[in-house]
Amino acid sequence: MTDALWVLVPALLAVAALVAVRRRLPVLFWWLVGYPVVALRVLATYRATMDACGLTVPASAMRRATARMVGRQAAPVPPRHSLPLPTGSGLVMRLRMAAGQAPEDFTASADRLRHTWGAHAVHVRPTKPGRLELRLVGWDVLADVRPARRWLWTEPLSLPLALREDGHWHVRDFRIVPHELILGATQSGKSVYLRNLLCGLARQSVALVGIDCKWGVELAPFAPRLSALADTSDRANELLDVLVEEMEARFRLIGMTGGTGPDAVLTSDVWGLPEKARPVPVVVVVDEVAELFLAASKDDEKRRDAMVTKLIRLAQLGRAAGIYLEVCGQRFGAELGKGATMLRAQLTGRVCHRVNDETSANMALGDIAPEAALAATSIPAERPGVAVVGDSSGGWSRVRSPHLTLDDAAAICRDTSGLVPELPRLEAFRPVVAEPAGSPTVPTARPATE
Repeated sequence: MTDALWVLVPALLAVAALVAVRRRLPVLFWWLVGYPVVALRVLATYRATMDACGLTVPASAMRRATARMVGRQAAPVPPRHSLPLPTGSGLVMRLRMAAGQAPEDFTASADRLRHTWGAHAVHVRPTKPGRLELRLVGWDVLADVRPARRWLWTEPLSLPLALREDGHWHVRDFRIVPHELILGATQSGKSVYLRNLLCGLARQSVALVGIDCKWGVELAPFAPRLSALADTSDRANELLDVLVEEMEARFRLIGMTGGTGPDAVLTSDVWGLPEKARPVPVVVVVDEVAELFLAASKDDEKRRDAMVTKLIRLAQLGRAAGIYLEVCGQRFGAELGKGATMLRAQLTGRVCHRVNDETSANMALGDIAPEAALAATSIPAERPGVAVVGDSSGGWSRVRSPHLTLDDAAAICRDTSGLVPELPRLEAFRPVVAEPAGSPTVPTARPATE
C-alpha cells in the first residue's frame, strides 16, 4: 500500500501541475504536451484522414502497374507534406497539392481535419501555385490576449492591435491601409481597440486629432497627447476646414519640393520627400460618426453635408498628404444621409465588433466579404473585444484586442505629451489640460479665436 501511494501521489501532483500550466500558461503546455501529441497523431493518421476527406488522387499509372505486379491494389495518393513544425500557438505543415486539386478543397475540409486531429482550428493559406500552408491552432488563442511584444512595434505607423484566431497579429499599417472604419455596439470592445490604437500612435512622431461630438467624453482622457480636439459639431466643422487647408498646403509642398535640384526624385506623396522636409503624419480619429450626420433643421443639414464632403475629400486625397482617418461609431447605415456610402467606400480597412443590427454589419463588411458580415453578427456578447477584420482584398479574420484600461491609456498619453508635434494651423484647437492639485485631469477645448 505504501509503494502504491509513493507512485500515486507524484502522479496526481504531476496531473495537477499540468492542469494548472494548461490554464495559466497555455503556450508552455502546448510545447510540453500538446505539440508532441498532435504531431504524432497527424503523422500517424495523415494518409487515412486525407482519403476520408476526399483529398487524395488516384495513383499514377506506374504505381498501378507496380502494384499489379506484386498482386496488390494501388492506394490513392495524398498530397506530399513537410514535417509538422511547432509555432507559438499550434503547428504548421506545408503541402504540395496533387494535379487537379485546389486550395478550396482543403478549406472545405478544414472542419473535418480539425475534429480528426483534435485541434482547436485549422486554417488553410495558399503560398504559391501548387502549394499551401496548413496551420493547426492548439487552443483558443482569443480567450486570453496579452499585449504584443515590443519588437513588433518597429515600423512607423504600423501597430499590432489585435490577435487573430490563427495566432498571428493583425497589424494596422497606415501606409498600406490609410483609412479605417470601426463599428461596435456599447460594451463590444470598440473603445478598447481604439485605446490600443491611440496609445500605440502616442509613442510615435504623429499628430493626433480628435473629433468627438459627444462633448469630448470619449477622447477627453487622451487630451494631453492630442494636437487638436473638437467636441461639438460647430467645432468639428471648423476643424475639418483647417485639416483641408493643411492637406492643400502639403500638396503644394510636394509640388515645390519633389522636383527641385539636379538629383531630386519625383514624388506624389509626402513619403517621397527628404526626411527634413517631410511633414509629420496626422491621424484623425472621428468618434461616433453618426453624430456628424444627424440633422434637426435645414441649417444642420447644410453643416452636415459640408462636413461629410470634407471627410470624403480627406479620405480621397489625404493618404498622399500623410493624413489618415479612423472613423468610429456604434452604427453606420445609408439612412444616415447623403455621402455615407461614398465615405464608406474610401475607408478600405474595416473592423466590426458586435453590433446591434445586421445593417451595420453589412455596411462594414458586406461589400468586401458577405460571409464576414455573417460572422460579425454571431459574435457573442460575453466575449467583448472580439471583432471581424477585413480589407478591400476580401480577406477577413476574427481578432481580439488585448484589454487596456482607460486609466492606463490616459497615463500613456500623459507620459507621451512631450511628443506632440508643432502644427501652427491646429494650435487654436489644441485642448487645454488643467491639472488642479489633487483632482483628475480635465481637458477643455480652446476657443477658435484664441
